[in-house]
Parts: sequence; C-alpha cells; structure tokens
Amino acid sequence: MAYTYLISGATSDVGRALIERLLAADADALVLAQGCGDLDKLAPLVAAHPGRIRPFDVDLSDPYKVDTFCQLLAGQPAPTHFVHLPALPVVNTRFKGFDEARFAKDWEIQVHSAVKLCKAVLPAMSKARFGRVLFIQTSYTLGAPPKNTAAYVMAKGALGQLCKSLAVEYARFGITVNCVAPSMMETNFLKDTPDLIVQAAAADNPMGRNATPADVVPAMAFLLSEEARFITGVTLPVTGGSAIV
Repeated sequence: MAYTYLISGATSDVGRALIERLLAADADALVLAQGCGDLDKLAPLVAAHPGRIRPFDVDLSDPYKVDTFCQLLAGQPAPTHFVHLPALPVVNTRFKGFDEARFAKDWEIQVHSAVKLCKAVLPAMSKARFGRVLFIQTSYTLGAPPKNTAAYVMAKGALGQLCKSLAVEYARFGITVNCVAPSMMETNFLKDTPDLIVQAAAADNPMGRNATPADVVPAMAFLLSEEARFITGVTLPVTGGSAIV
C-alpha cells in the first residue's frame, strides 16, 4: 500500500523532523503538508524530495478556510495517515488574565480543525480498513499541570478525549488513534515562554534537560507504523521521566 500522510502543522520543528523521517523510511510516501503563512520553512524538504511533498497554506483558525481545505483534500490521494500538530505557542498567564479571544482562536486551530479534518479523512480510511491518526498532546495533561496554563491544558485535554472516542469507534475498521505527550520541548513553540521557565523545566527533568524533536519523532513514527497496529486510544508520554503513568 502506498502511504499518504496528511500532516497539519507540518511547518513546525516537529512537523519538519517527522516528514524527513517518514520520507527517508518510505520511498513511495507522499506528504500533504499544511502550514499557515510559513511554507518557506518546507522549501529545503521540498527540494530534497521532489514531487513527494504537496504544501497547502491554510489558516486553521478560520473554519471556512478549513472547510475549503477539506474540499481540496478530496482531489488528493486519500490520506492513510493523519498527524495533527498545530497550536498557538503557550502563554503562561494567571487565570484572572485569561484571554478568551486567544483561547477561541487556539480552540479552532487545535480542536475544531482536528474534528473537521478527521471527518474528511476517516471515511476513506474506514473503507480501506486501514488508517493511523495521531495527535500531539502535552505532559501537562498527565497529573497536575503547571500553574498558569489553563487555556493550553484545556485544548490539549479535549484532543485527548477526542482520541479516545475515535479509537473506540474506529478500531473495528483497522484504524488506530493515538497521542504523544511530550514534556517541554525546546522548539520555536517556546518563543513566548520566559527563559527562566524553560531552564527550570530542564533542571527538574530527571534527565536534566528538556525534550527535542529528535526525542519525540521516533515515538510518533512508531505509533504511525504497522508495528503499532494493536495500539489505539493511548497517550504515550515522551518526558524523560518527568511524567510517568
């Protein structure tokens, strides 16, 4: 079977690292890569793998544009794998300063678009009786979260429950639905996080450092693989021991 990977948030550090790994492992794989105003980040990968990456510039915070994107996907090879990565950067703020407009935007990006894209790809996966769906969560949803992260934790928690619900409903079709939950990962995603918080997280981690995409992508690749065919509905911590379930 020729695999087609739909990756939303593909322009992120994790997205680019995952694309590189998937294409290196499978000479026939095709990637449908969503970004938002930053497709130039994919240019080196597109040049290195001609014809194997199809970029799409889509603002996932706009439901109308997500609907249009879902219609465009109908003209592409049906995704066998769907990986959902996008989110607004974490902003650490006390609940009394909760930014409802920002939360609503992040909800559209993380949760509502995930629902729409799943509705777009799951029928073909069901018909083929094969599929892999993977969401990225956070270790903040495992046990007690850090203070001042309510907005981020709520959105990620919703993705975790969507994962469990879809896993139960679609297991009989040969479709697995899982999450990875990294601890703090040093990527551009932390651009709005104070250095003191980043350094403190590294110091508190049993391994003495924060995660990197190189730590997380192999776990993602496993959950997307045939070897993980009997694993569904799980959230896999990738935390260096800072969160253990």
